[in-house]
Amino acid sequence: MNQLERAVLGTRNKEIDEGLRQLMLTMYNHTASGLAVSGAVAWLTYSSGLLYAMGSLLYVAMFAPLGMIFWYSFAGQNWDLKKLGVFYYAFVTLMGLSLSTIFAVYTAYSITQVFFITSATFAGASLFGYTTNRDLTSWGSFLFIGLIGIIIASIVNIFMASSALMFAISIIGVLVFTGLTAYDTQTAKNIFLQTRDERYGIKFAISLYLNFINLFQMLLMLLGNRE
Repeated sequence: MNQLERAVLGTRNKEIDEGLRQLMLTMYNHTASGLAVSGAVAWLTYSSGLLYAMGSLLYVAMFAPLGMIFWYSFAGQNWDLKKLGVFYYAFVTLMGLSLSTIFAVYTAYSITQVFFITSATFAGASLFGYTTNRDLTSWGSFLFIGLIGIIIASIVNIFMASSALMFAISIIGVLVFTGLTAYDTQTAKNIFLQTRDERYGIKFAISLYLNFINLFQMLLMLLGNRE
């Protein structure tokens, strides 16, 4: 390889590194800002008394984010950056309304404590996913099976109201969503290296946001102190 070829290769690698760094910054910035919006909306909804004034509309707010995720899964793959951004911040706002109920159930201290534990766990898992040389692709099927199992068990437990089953769901949920955080981080990195598509910054921010929220809820069920 001559000097010119080395220079061209060095420039290309530098551009790839810069693009990847920008993607990760975009992804983490959107994740953090989405969590901030949800947290602010949740607290304002509770502290203003809107939580109790909403009545049956609260159930609409609780299930609306799920409907939005289904809509995104079927229709959102070809959206441009602007449409993805509007969807994301509408989604995290509705999630904030849904999450406002935790302030009526758990103490503010335990919510804060679990939030920091979740943040540390999330950051460690995401860092592992980004830096490891191990291919985490094989984790995908196991994590998906675990996720389906959590959903089914949670539905069953609505009728059983078993504290033992809820404890098991929470433990498995912590493992699954920690694994998904590492898996999604590595997937985002690999997809960008293949496509150079900047839309994946916000697409994977949605995934990481959901991983964080679900991890937080599982840890809150395990460690939170009730009012």
